[in-house]
Amino acid sequence: MAINKRRKALITGITGFAGSHLAELMLSENVEVHGVQRWRSKSDNIEHIKEKIIFHEADLLDAHSLYTVIEKVRPNFIFHLAAQSYVQSSWSSPANTLEVNVTGSVNLFEAVRKSGFDIPIQIACSSEEYGKVLHDELPIKETNPLRPLSPYAVSKLAMDYLGYQYYESYGMSIIRTRGFNHTGPRRGDVFAESTFAKQIAEIEKGLKEPVVNVGNLNAIRDYTDVRDMVRAYYLAVLKCQPGEVYNIATGTGKKIKDVLDLLLSFSKVKIKVLTDKTRMRPSDVEVLIGDATKFKKKTGWKPAIPFEKTMRDLLDYWRKAI
Repeated sequence: MAINKRRKALITGITGFAGSHLAELMLSENVEVHGVQRWRSKSDNIEHIKEKIIFHEADLLDAHSLYTVIEKVRPNFIFHLAAQSYVQSSWSSPANTLEVNVTGSVNLFEAVRKSGFDIPIQIACSSEEYGKVLHDELPIKETNPLRPLSPYAVSKLAMDYLGYQYYESYGMSIIRTRGFNHTGPRRGDVFAESTFAKQIAEIEKGLKEPVVNVGNLNAIRDYTDVRDMVRAYYLAVLKCQPGEVYNIATGTGKKIKDVLDLLLSFSKVKIKVLTDKTRMRPSDVEVLIGDATKFKKKTGWKPAIPFEKTMRDLLDYWRKAI
């Protein structure tokens, strides 16, 4: 009798934006995909592949449920993507953000530790941890000081350092990736470039006045296509050194205003731009441009999808979704 030798991936946050793209990549690599899903949670992001995924009901805030899943699945690697990931929400719900992102991560680490299995765990940390970056510190290396400017950034910093601590204390194979901004189809409409695309699609269908409402357009971000980002996550568990931290970025910054202008150039409709004060944050990170030299040397990764294609695909996603 043939033995099933397919490798198994366990993904937390599988129904989310990056999680859904990672699940697609894993399936294309012939990896058996297992997803942690909260009770009664549903997502359109994975509707097209849900029959190919094995779901397990568990909650990051319920350590025993996570231990049960790990014992049952015995995955070859774990991708920890589940989080409260919207910076703006962290201002209105700081305690919830810290609970999900910090306590949830501890529960996962404890579940793996108690299982006794040596499983590579990629944890999706964030460039937001760098926060207030000085202009002579660009592009940002992993050694740069961390000066977080939001409750979300603080929660990710805590998760990041807990990953390091569990590696040092228990020898767990935790790989920390600090992903810079990533976007593409299925990006949530609370994020700048996605809300621009959604509003343009609504205007084109006559569902909205020809006005795009915007927040801070002066911030500069380093955008990677989500499909390139999840490929980097996979390479991280295959090739990276546990206990180490790796930036994942393109090394190129784009002003949010230029991102908006590019999206507007894809539409034939004449559209006005209006600043909406409710979209401003109490403190905003001015510029995030990453240096991913360390990660590239370790894995051979480089971004393959041009930014213009990413933005076209994002706009087309919203044109179909609305």
